[in-house]
Amino acid sequence: MTVDIRVIRAGQMYRYYLRETVVGDGRRPARTPLRAAQEQAGVPAGRWMGRGLGALGLAPGEEVTEAQLRNLFGERGRHPYADQIEADRLAAGDSPKQAYKAGALGRRVVVTGVDFVFRPQPTIYLLWALGDDETRRVIEAAHERAIERVLEWIEDEVAVIRYGKDGVYRVRPPGGLVAARFRHYEARSGRPLLHDHLLLSVKGQRLDGKWGSIHTLALHENTVAVSALYNELVASEVCEALGLATEPRTVTPGRRPVMEIAGVPHELIRWTARRSDQIAACLDDLEHEYVTAVEDNGELKFLPVVSERARAKLNQIAARKTRPPKQKTRPLAQLREEWKESAIRTAKVAVGVINSLLEYARAAAAAIRARVAAVVDVALAAVDVAATVFVMNEGGRFHRRHLLAEARRHLALVLRGRRRDPGLDDRIVAAAISTYCLDISEPKTVRGLESGYRLYTARWDLSDLPARPRPPTPAPGPDRQPPADPGEPAAPRPSGQDAGEWEIPRIPLQHERAVITGVVVREKLRTTTAVRGRSYDVAAHQQAAMPEQLLAPPAAEVEHDDQEPGHREAIDMTALRALRESRTDVEALDLTADRLRHLQDAFTKAADDSRVRADRHTGQHDADVVRPVRQDDQQAHRPQEPGPHRGREAGH
Repeated sequence: MTVDIRVIRAGQMYRYYLRETVVGDGRRPARTPLRAAQEQAGVPAGRWMGRGLGALGLAPGEEVTEAQLRNLFGERGRHPYADQIEADRLAAGDSPKQAYKAGALGRRVVVTGVDFVFRPQPTIYLLWALGDDETRRVIEAAHERAIERVLEWIEDEVAVIRYGKDGVYRVRPPGGLVAARFRHYEARSGRPLLHDHLLLSVKGQRLDGKWGSIHTLALHENTVAVSALYNELVASEVCEALGLATEPRTVTPGRRPVMEIAGVPHELIRWTARRSDQIAACLDDLEHEYVTAVEDNGELKFLPVVSERARAKLNQIAARKTRPPKQKTRPLAQLREEWKESAIRTAKVAVGVINSLLEYARAAAAAIRARVAAVVDVALAAVDVAATVFVMNEGGRFHRRHLLAEARRHLALVLRGRRRDPGLDDRIVAAAISTYCLDISEPKTVRGLESGYRLYTARWDLSDLPARPRPPTPAPGPDRQPPADPGEPAAPRPSGQDAGEWEIPRIPLQHERAVITGVVVREKLRTTTAVRGRSYDVAAHQQAAMPEQLLAPPAAEVEHDDQEPGHREAIDMTALRALRESRTDVEALDLTADRLRHLQDAFTKAADDSRVRADRHTGQHDADVVRPVRQDDQQAHRPQEPGPHRGREAGH
């Protein structure tokens, strides 16, 4: 995720935000005015954002002052001009209590806001750090506009004010929200990291003019959807403005790939990942301690494998243990010069590539866009989204926000940095809910009746989907290496190896299973509809998500659309074997020879079953078969009609 969230409490403002965050994560000198400290640190002044500024006498883009921050966030939610309001009321003859109450925004609160941290993907801020001034300005503008649009979505679709007994009633803030944005340039390691802190106030005004508090739990619940929307917006605007494209890359094997700018060498990302290396080294030791920990009676304290949830908690511990102190902030111009010199000296990338990074990225984008068409099939996207969310959520139960976040990730994967029509993510979610999801809600409260809190599960037959492997049960001894596979005895620790130098067995990640599930369900849909003589053309849809090195050569035009397509080689196995060690393409979809054989067997069985059903139910009515949701959008691909995405013209 590229968006983090943290609660702001009134007491924290003085100790952290007013001393460090507002001045670029540096250390603000004592008794130094805010604007002077920002100029010394070389960071711009904070700016106000949000549609709710008018009710407070503020304007978008207006500079944030220290007194305004102290009142709104540090004084338990008062008006930004509370000092002036209180002085005016006292001068008018009001009592001190009345004057103080006039400057308040409803009830006093302890949680005064949330801190959203927005940062683009590494390849984007590498282009920002190592490119020319024009590239830097384009990326900063795209970054700012993406934050503005995300804030608008939060105001319209996420933020709610609770009122009534126990906050049972909820209403959108009709006037919008208020937020202060602060720009930072570097990470704790001193490497480039363009990111903004958006301090979002919890105060919102209802229709009756009274001020209430935004429910922060709703903001936390939608953080993944916020992150997916921000990633999609900033990448598409940067790619459209600079002529670039994105490609899937794997950060952690077995986890979901991230969309990065194609053509930017992976070595440059590793150059910025000093903190990641430190965390990974500490994580190995923590994992060994986890799987070998025993109780006083000698019983194993935890499972002898590291689950995904346990690994996430251990990763947080490793991040805290390796957290370095903050460095002194410097002006951006000086930082950019130092970053370029450091990259040339230590990144193991040719000087010509670093100096011409934008040109290399544009060349890679031209190759991708010549081979990959921007085809968004809403029906097939609904299959992928529903299957992934079903597997990734515990118990196979999920809400609409989970589908929405996955739909945005799917669009980013398929469109490769191209813009999409507004509302396309909502249409995919609607198709997934109406066709592949089952409402299992049992609302007992008013909130349970809201559409955003309806509980769903998938309609698939669970026996047809890959089962989750069970973790091994044998406990390793303190001097024994944990077993590699379930049921195998623990092997002795190799001589000369310390803790953390062997591979700790882990439960397979859920995303790995979700990928297989989506492919199996999609293939079942294709073979089922082929019985009716209208086969889905999934080649364009699947290849749009393929890394460009694995794309199949152009296929001949199909003469008759109602005929069953023959076997077509979709993956170049030579390229697959050559790229087996690649971090950017093969691992992006986690394709291995064993998995390909497994999928081929599943597809063959599904095709045989479809032919048996065809002989048995030749005259079956069309209403007995699930139809995909029809979409009239220009980007919604209707497979039964020939279009420009098919054949050689699309580069497939």
